[in-house]
Amino acid sequence: MNSLMEIIQREAVYLWYYFDLQLRQILPYWALGIVIGSVVSVFGKEKIHRLLTVIQDKHLGIIGIIPASLLGIASPLCMYGTIPIAASFSQKGLRDDYLAAFMMSSVLLNPQLLIYSAALGPTMLTIRFVSCFLCGIAAGVLIRIFYKENSFFNFSKFEEHTGHDTDPNMLMRLLKNIGRNIKATGPWFLVGIILSVLFQRYVPAQSFASLFNNEGFGLLMAATIGVPLYMCGGGTIPLLQQWLAGGMSMGAATSFMITGPSTKITNLGALKSVLGVKHFVLYLVFVIIFSLLSGAVVDLIIYV
Repeated sequence: MNSLMEIIQREAVYLWYYFDLQLRQILPYWALGIVIGSVVSVFGKEKIHRLLTVIQDKHLGIIGIIPASLLGIASPLCMYGTIPIAASFSQKGLRDDYLAAFMMSSVLLNPQLLIYSAALGPTMLTIRFVSCFLCGIAAGVLIRIFYKENSFFNFSKFEEHTGHDTDPNMLMRLLKNIGRNIKATGPWFLVGIILSVLFQRYVPAQSFASLFNNEGFGLLMAATIGVPLYMCGGGTIPLLQQWLAGGMSMGAATSFMITGPSTKITNLGALKSVLGVKHFVLYLVFVIIFSLLSGAVVDLIIYV
C-alpha cells in the first residue's frame, strides 16, 4: 500500500512539474493573444470589414484576392461571426472569389491565434501565416476560375451580424471582449496543456517521431488527426509544441494546422449551411489536398 502511494505521489510531482513548465512557456503568448485579439475586435473590426468593400470598388480583378485573404487573417471573428458578415457583403454585391479568400483565411487564422503560434518559434509562425494566406488565395482563385458565371455561396439564411461589442464605454467594451475571449478559449487552453503534459510524460518520443517522419504517411497522419483533435487554436499550441519536440516534421505540423481549423465541427456546420452538399464536398477535398501539398512543400524546403 505504501509503495502504491509513493508511486502515485511521485507521478503527481512529475505531472505537476511538466504542467508548471508548459504553463510558464505558453501562458504569456495566450494572454498577449487575448489582449491583441480583443483590441482588434473592438477598435479595428469594422475598419477591416469595410476594406473589403473598398477592394470591390477599386475593381482590382484577380489581384483583389490577395488583400481579401489578408483581411480574412486580420479579422478577429470566428466562423459563425464571419458568415453573417460575408452574407451582408454578398448582398451588397461583393464577388464570390473575394468572399472565398476572405472566409478561407479567416477560418484558418486570426490575430489572436497568430500570437499564440509565436510559442512554436519564428519558423513555424512564418509557415503558419504564409500557408494560411496562400490557402485563402488558392480558394479565391479556384472560385474565380470555376464559378465565374455561377454563385458558389448561398447566404439566404443569414442576416447581418450585430456583434456583442455594444457598450458605449470603450474601456468597458474592451474589458468585456477580453472576458469573453478568456471564457471561450481558457478551458481549451488548459485542456491542451494537460494533454501535452500526459503526452510528454507517457508517450515515448521515438515512437511518435517515427510515426510522423514517414514521409507521405506522416503528412497524411497529421492531416487526419487534425480532424478529431483540433479543439481551438489555444488548445492545440501546447500539443504542437510537444509534437514538434518529439520529432514531428514542420510539414506534418503545417498539414495539421490547415486541416484542424478547416474541419473543426462547429466550422463545418456553419459552412455546410452556406455551401450545400456538393460545394461542401468540394471544400473538404480542397482542404485535404492543399494541406498535404503544403506539408510536402514545407518539408522539401526545410529538410532537403
